[in-house]
Amino acid sequence: MELRGAVVLVTGASSGIGRACAATLARRGARVKLTGRDQAALSGAARLAGGGDALAADLASAGGIDSVVAWAGGDVDVLVNNAGLGWAGAFADMNAHDAEELIRVNLLAPVRLTAALLPGMLARRRGHIVNVASIVAHVGVPTESVYAATKWGLAGFTESLRAELAGTNVGVSLVSPGPVRTSFLQRRGLAYDRAFPRPVSPERVADAIARAIATGASDVFVPGWLAVPARLRGSLPRLYRRLAARFG
Repeated sequence: MELRGAVVLVTGASSGIGRACAATLARRGARVKLTGRDQAALSGAARLAGGGDALAADLASAGGIDSVVAWAGGDVDVLVNNAGLGWAGAFADMNAHDAEELIRVNLLAPVRLTAALLPGMLARRRGHIVNVASIVAHVGVPTESVYAATKWGLAGFTESLRAELAGTNVGVSLVSPGPVRTSFLQRRGLAYDRAFPRPVSPERVADAIARAIATGASDVFVPGWLAVPARLRGSLPRLYRRLAARFG
């Protein structure tokens, strides 16, 4: 899909991947609308995106989602569902409120935003939806059970919606990064201390999102080699689990 002149809504645009994505898409000629929780940070991200429109909203609430839909309007050509929360630790220590908030932001918000904006794309026969997942949408890891569940759900939603929209000129992409050098890793409550895989920059993920929109790619991993463990887990799950238990 041609990005120049397209109206793009990016969620979670206050920082990290969303902030980088808004700037990258603006450089490619898109008219970017940014939403996130932090108004001050969002204003700075909007300046980086060439003065894109910005609205502070909390996608954990139905009212927040409704306000974004009303503000964005019916002419959105591309929806980048990037907003997400993380939580790391033993599942037995997780309280119900935190679990429900992850589900609302990471899974329910993308579903509701897509439901609101998709009819306009179908009517215009032009559009693209990008759902930003994670490698844990494909393999699962300890200490991130609920986060992984939301991303697996997002991957399933993406796959089914893509099949449903075949032939409509509305594309659907799933972008699955590994660890990314953002404050997300600190906010989730457990520092990332692994030597491998090394975190990538948010700009690298933003470039992958832009390419997915431009080319219509269905599934994108960042870095690309992460497709190997994902495919291995899908085709040979017992072998994958043995290797994961041995090598982490």
